[in-house]
Amino acid sequence: MSSKDLSILEERLGYKFKNRKFLETGVTHSSFANETKEHVAYNERQEFLGDAVLSIIVSDYIFEHYTNLPEGELTKLRASLVCEKSLCGFSNEIEMGSFLRLGHGEELMGGRERPSILADAFEAVLAAIYLDGGIEPATEVVLRFIKKALEHVENVAFKDYKTLLQEIIQKNPEERLSYVLVGESGPDHDKRFEVDVMLNSNVIGHGIGKSKKAAEQIAAKEALELMGE
Repeated sequence: MSSKDLSILEERLGYKFKNRKFLETGVTHSSFANETKEHVAYNERQEFLGDAVLSIIVSDYIFEHYTNLPEGELTKLRASLVCEKSLCGFSNEIEMGSFLRLGHGEELMGGRERPSILADAFEAVLAAIYLDGGIEPATEVVLRFIKKALEHVENVAFKDYKTLLQEIIQKNPEERLSYVLVGESGPDHDKRFEVDVMLNSNVIGHGIGKSKKAAEQIAAKEALELMGE
């Protein structure tokens, strides 16, 4: 692959490598290495590292920005952002496929458009940035894609019902929304919490969950349904 090609990829990533070998490895598929007589590093090890780097960056971001979501919903949200479909989409945004080094057979079988290869390459290139520059530039690159995905996501496996309810109630400044713990039961390892969501002095929703936050989300969801939202 020519230096020019990798320079274009660097521009699209918004990161210039000090050691471009990391990037070369990131875009090298095992099929290319297998067909080359000389020893060539390919991207599977970097993909392994990139998967972990991606997970911590995304986890940290949604933990800080979705404070009302319980653990289970955060897990679903993260999964929707780091799944193969999402990573393939991120790769397509920068036309990652055109930079891949593939073996002849993989090339003929359409490897440049294969979702699994594109998703793996995104993680491997992320690891390349991390290895070359550390967590800060890796975070900057990831968040460019993640923030955009969060803005446009419609079928993501979560809804922050508390925030949705709060936004509706805030339209009437005189109204006051609160959540009241009305009961808890079960042993420590399997607690159940019951929460009422109150609008002024009226109960408008009831929720039961394995945590207070989960119960609050369920109560808010019930309130939204009763309001026709």
